[in-house]
Amino acid sequence: MSQNDLLQDQDNSSAEGQPGGRPLLIYLHGFLSSPQSYKCQVLKQWLRESRPDIVFYAPLISPYPAEAAMALGNMLKDFKAHQRGPIGLVGSSMGGFWSTWLAEQHQLPAVVVNPAVAPSRFMPKYLGQDLKPYSGEMHTYRLQASDVDNMRQLESAIPEALTGRYWLLAQREDETLDCREAEQFYRGQRQTVEDGGDHSFQGFARYAGALVDFLFPNN
Repeated sequence: MSQNDLLQDQDNSSAEGQPGGRPLLIYLHGFLSSPQSYKCQVLKQWLRESRPDIVFYAPLISPYPAEAAMALGNMLKDFKAHQRGPIGLVGSSMGGFWSTWLAEQHQLPAVVVNPAVAPSRFMPKYLGQDLKPYSGEMHTYRLQASDVDNMRQLESAIPEALTGRYWLLAQREDETLDCREAEQFYRGQRQTVEDGGDHSFQGFARYAGALVDFLFPNN
């Protein structure tokens, strides 16, 4: 479903006797991943089977920070202009950063899964390389030093005292990111940190129902 189709669907659902509108869950994937990622597809399938009232949307996110920020910012502005129901965010890895960036601007709830809290720190090792998505899409990217600078600016826009409502899901054996940084970053927020696991967050499907309840407690 495209963003335009989804906006039309939201308008129609409100017009068809649902004054509150349908909840909208936006899933944001990680760096060099895509909406075809495992967790995204698991959540999409669970919602289709268990909560068909919730509209699901997962955009393809550019690895270029300035481009991604503009697209995601415009996306959420459009949704808020049309969306009658509540909006919730789920983000994995780099998508956890983007979920937080959006949640702070719009005071939205977000579930962040093994999130990147300072992506600019790991981006330099990718500079000058031809990068291809892990999920097989036929795209090639090449990051520049300016992309790292852009990411640092985006990171600085997130306040130390978070204003959104978050649930951190993390596993201690994440081989890519140190979950202790996420625990500190999301201090004071709901946290579930498991021993073992890995960066993919093993057993993610176990939390599908609970994260929906967290995002949409009144629906």
